[in-house]
Amino acid sequence: MEITYYGHSCFSVFAGGKHILFDPYISGNELAKDVNIEEIKADYIFVSHGHFDHMLDVVPIANRTGATVVGIWELYNYFNAQGVENVFPLNPGGKTTFDFGSVKAVSAQHSASFSDGSYAGVASGFVLKTVDGNFYYSGDTALTLDMTLIPKWADLDFAVFPIGDVLTMGVEDAIEAANFVKTTQILGVHYDTFGFIKLDKSEAIAEFKKAGLTLHLPEIGTQIEIAKR
Repeated sequence: MEITYYGHSCFSVFAGGKHILFDPYISGNELAKDVNIEEIKADYIFVSHGHFDHMLDVVPIANRTGATVVGIWELYNYFNAQGVENVFPLNPGGKTTFDFGSVKAVSAQHSASFSDGSYAGVASGFVLKTVDGNFYYSGDTALTLDMTLIPKWADLDFAVFPIGDVLTMGVEDAIEAANFVKTTQILGVHYDTFGFIKLDKSEAIAEFKKAGLTLHLPEIGTQIEIAKR
């Protein structure tokens, strides 16, 4: 699978013949200033929760590409009200099938509110199964024993975890999460964007390696490949 990292928690996976984008926060991220959102391809946009740093660029990208935006009921209502044409509701516990494969929404332990402070529902993660491979994006979350259920739903080729600490899991808990979901390939996200989530990349990679895991930290705007097992 081809993965493109756009900074913070935004990444895209090309799988099942579709461009699947997650949590687009680009135009407001100084670290992603060289990424042109007008060039980003998207057939689907998954939004893990209602914080600005996970949904800032959803509307312009969806309107330009015609992508289907997927998120919990409160996000479904929000994006419909913003005039997004294609929106699909998916709450934690729910599962559905799209033309790239299937997706199950799962719980995430994190707060959620819109920029005006109004209720944005709950945070969630997503488990995707495609012909090209399976992966899990935890969204912003703490380490939780709910993650031990993930292997019951999918044999993962990789997982995407926040590793910046303070607002989400840090490196230590992300390593435990990788063990819970039974994968050795991890894409790390949600670090460096703000002053309180700075990451020592070399140290993080070394800690994952010590645990027998591979931590991928691609530069913003670059691509990596993770093969189906």
